[in-house]
Amino acid sequence: MEQDDTGAPEGADRDAPVGGPAAVPLTAADVLAWLEDTAEAVRAGEVDADALIELLGQLRQAATACANASDWALLAAREAGASLRQIAPVFGKGYVRAPAARLEKLHREVLSSEQFLDLMRRRGPGV
Repeated sequence: MEQDDTGAPEGADRDAPVGGPAAVPLTAADVLAWLEDTAEAVRAGEVDADALIELLGQLRQAATACANASDWALLAAREAGASLRQIAPVFGKGYVRAPAARLEKLHREVLSSEQFLDLMRRRGPGV
């Protein structure tokens, strides 16, 4: 893999935790760039309605997969010792109600990040 002028692999997320995994195989900036390119192709008449409907389905499946990954990371962070106060800012709130409510909902189905992963495996991709 090639490196950019910072020494990081090209496309690497410079905001990813040092020594930790990147959030996902792509970043919000990657999605925006793809969206701009796709919108240009639509405006140019290169993409028809059927293709856009298929794309919509793929995006909805990807959004579900990202939401599942987020839930797993929340469970794993708590298991690793993170407090709700530490987690709250990533929910866009300065208080702990949002992550606490999400954990409560998750705990109705699973008690750990490993159980969550097992549940996702049983449900299969795109669920």
